[in-house]
Amino acid sequence: MTAREALAEAERRLAAAGVETARVDAEWLVAHLLGTTRSGLAGRLEDEVDGLEPLLVRREAREPLAYVLGEWGFRRLMLKTDARALVPRPETETLVERALAVAEVFARPRILDVGVGSGAIALALKDERPDAQVTGVDVSADALALARENADRLGLEIELRLGDGVEAAAEGWDVVVANPPYVASLDELQPELHWEPGVALLGRGEHERLARAAQARFVVFEAGDGQATEVAAMLEGLGFAGVAVTKDLTGRDRVVEGRLP
Repeated sequence: MTAREALAEAERRLAAAGVETARVDAEWLVAHLLGTTRSGLAGRLEDEVDGLEPLLVRREAREPLAYVLGEWGFRRLMLKTDARALVPRPETETLVERALAVAEVFARPRILDVGVGSGAIALALKDERPDAQVTGVDVSADALALARENADRLGLEIELRLGDGVEAAAEGWDVVVANPPYVASLDELQPELHWEPGVALLGRGEHERLARAAQARFVVFEAGDGQATEVAAMLEGLGFAGVAVTKDLTGRDRVVEGRLP
């Protein structure tokens, strides 16, 4: 079928499957098969497309688009993505932005990324601050393997460790950055989240555990919707100074930072 026909078929089926972004996802799938970008589709609508069906079936089942495509963009990087780690999300780019900002006061900053997952945060930090010494830690060996694959693909040197982030945070760093689990239950969330590793999603209290343990000049945390105020109050209660909340690209309070006096 032509790209035009593939787009129409994919949009129809994805909408029927309950995908809210059916047209956009259809464009991503067809562009991927043609080896072009979404913006490049306009000039290739009459090109023949092969291989749509297996990808479309996966997306109809509500597997995340990033897993179906096998790669996803994050800041300046293109990362390999699969079910070993969370899909890199646009709101997390704000976390990287704030970590880079607080690290500006350090020469060759030592930065720890707790829950490194696919490596998105750690690799973006290294990419944009080449002199930084970046370490990523995760309890999942599978996630670490994915992070290593991404580091190798991108030619970025970071240290990766298997272990408890709380213990690592206590070692002493210039900046500790984390997007810890903050979802209480998957029951009311979108079906795509059920494909992602629960260990990286489900949990409460991780911000406080990290903040209490962290021996770091700065901590920078991502918080769930409606949780930033609570996380900020917690940091202030633990004696952190300069506690601030930054909104993500959608205007939601998302990133909380503080410094040890």
